[in-house]
Amino acid sequence: MKRIASTAVALALGLAFAGAAHAEEKKTLAFVVNGASDFWKAAEAGVKAAQAELPNYELVLKYPEQSSAAIQIRLMDDLVASGVAAIMVSAVDPKTESEALNRIGQQVLLATTDSDAPQTSRIAYIGSSNTDAGKQAGELVLKALPDGGKCMGFVGLLGADNAKERIQGVKDVIAGSKVELVDVRGDDIDFTRAKRNVEDTLTANPDINCMIGFYSYNTPKIYEALKEAGQLGKIQVIGFDEDPTTLGGVREGTIIGTVVQQPYEWGYQGMKYLAKALEGDKSWIPENKLLIVPTKIIDKTNVDAFEAELKKRQGK
Repeated sequence: MKRIASTAVALALGLAFAGAAHAEEKKTLAFVVNGASDFWKAAEAGVKAAQAELPNYELVLKYPEQSSAAIQIRLMDDLVASGVAAIMVSAVDPKTESEALNRIGQQVLLATTDSDAPQTSRIAYIGSSNTDAGKQAGELVLKALPDGGKCMGFVGLLGADNAKERIQGVKDVIAGSKVELVDVRGDDIDFTRAKRNVEDTLTANPDINCMIGFYSYNTPKIYEALKEAGQLGKIQVIGFDEDPTTLGGVREGTIIGTVVQQPYEWGYQGMKYLAKALEGDKSWIPENKLLIVPTKIIDKTNVDAFEAELKKRQGK
């Protein structure tokens, strides 16, 4: 009996160790965003969809405590220390983070999204062409102001490549027209400050007749400030991304249109591509290391269809 019991215990322990070893074999892929925003909910849905197709991996999406380069780097260092195999990141400030991103890219597989860091050891950028997105916003500006006007832009991170490229895209399209982009105000992803920037503009720049929200939350803050000031519908608004307030404004006609990205695809495709790279397949990486997910313009003609598809993907 003792021999049978010992055999049973040994078998149970063997199975337990085998299960633990199997669990340890699962590699973790992390998607690290640049700050807390509802914009990233679509990316979360994409990561979740990829998880269903990657049972041998553990997929996580991480938010830094604040939109700070130092905090984001610390978060990634913690992930590396915990044994993560690959990271996909929207860098808060690619220039100041370049050294850290290079270091991290030498320890784990690293890809960028949303805001690229091309001068680093990242294997690829998977996301939008922010220059093209800016040009689409510029087209909306010209449509909104056929006789010319003055625009003020609002953005989270003035130093981020995604911001600079979108702004430049707008400037390229409106060059030579009667439309002027007077300035762009940054807020460091501080929602209170984002709204205050709009309020200050209304006071200090009464000649502004167009406002552009370059980050997902900027347009809703423009909407709120204009509504409270009784200026909604009087100042032309152009947005980025698909915040519910933005889509509602497009539907009611108080927002001319918004340029939407596909963060769902960043999460879904990004995680699947990183898994492929870990398995030795890097054939998906283009020569220029840019895997562009197209952006598109949403206006009154297609907002309902777009929102229905968005809710379907997010399981609502």
